[in-house]
Amino acid sequence: MKPDAIIAVENLCKRVPIAEGELTILSDIGFTIQPGETVAVVGASGSGKSTLLGLLAGLDSPSAGEIRLDGQALSGLNEDGRARLRNRRVGFVFQSFQLLAGLTALENVMLPLELSGDGQAASKAAALLRKVGLGQRLSHYPRQLSGGEQQRVALARAFIAEPALLFADEPTGNLDAATGRQVMDLLFGLNRERRTTLVLVTHDAELAGRCSRTIRLEAGRLAAD
Repeated sequence: MKPDAIIAVENLCKRVPIAEGELTILSDIGFTIQPGETVAVVGASGSGKSTLLGLLAGLDSPSAGEIRLDGQALSGLNEDGRARLRNRRVGFVFQSFQLLAGLTALENVMLPLELSGDGQAASKAAALLRKVGLGQRLSHYPRQLSGGEQQRVALARAFIAEPALLFADEPTGNLDAATGRQVMDLLFGLNRERRTTLVLVTHDAELAGRCSRTIRLEAGRLAAD
């Protein structure tokens, strides 16, 4: 495995128990991702894309194999250690936005900085929300925002702590085509500006084509890279 890789995956397997015995979701996956790469993970529904993303982020544990995130073996960290690594180095964008309903747009974006004790959380969050076109929506709650606006808030929250690595799981899945393109323009623009490494799960060929590299899964195995 290359020592400078921001993600290094070796012999990764994920199996889950079912009534008939065991179901293999991922089998013998291996690859490295270098800092600054934009990588699309594609494949049919059920090919293991979202499972792989969860494993890479340390949200789930593999049945076998090893993942190194920013040089650290995830198997050597307990749940708290993985959470600290995520808070410090990783941003997330989900299909379902995952905003906290009881917080305003500003408060949702401030949250990662507040958790790290940043005294300038409010001013930084407001500046980033203005950058994504939501300067007039700071005090709005998620229920008062359109889907596209909610995903812009989610993008701002993902980038606010300047992560080295951004994971996005079907980020345009709940948006219409035009809104999805606008959100993706923002995502790739922020990504270039901040030199983040992007790993993007998508079924959208146009979206995958905007990445510098594509990893294809078929039935839980690496079919192309």
